[in-house]
Amino acid sequence: MNNIKAQKLLNKIQRDLMRNGIITNTLVNDLKELRTLVVEEGQPLLAKTIRLTFEHVEAYDSFNIAIPEDDPVEEGEEAPLQEEATGQESLDYLLSLMADPSNRVNELELREYVKAFNEYAEEN
Repeated sequence: MNNIKAQKLLNKIQRDLMRNGIITNTLVNDLKELRTLVVEEGQPLLAKTIRLTFEHVEAYDSFNIAIPEDDPVEEGEEAPLQEEATGQESLDYLLSLMADPSNRVNELELREYVKAFNEYAEEN
């Protein structure tokens, strides 16, 4: 994320999240503003992730997506049980990935979040 205004807004969102938890109206409005800046910057993956994030928070009044697993699961294997992180922790992790979407690992994890958003929406 190269836009200074977008970086400052992302930092504000993270600070607000740590101080106050998930305040739906504020978070959704800030994410919508951030998405506008990211679209102007020409980052489609980040724009989609932000849109899915605020739509999810708006629809469920919480953040119900777990932090993606580090290790890929082989076909036919059971997925290891993930230590339950709170929605706030997972959202904070997602926001930290957004700070540097050009990092290859961050990009892969952002894609995992997009996949998780879509799966969650199908199930609920």
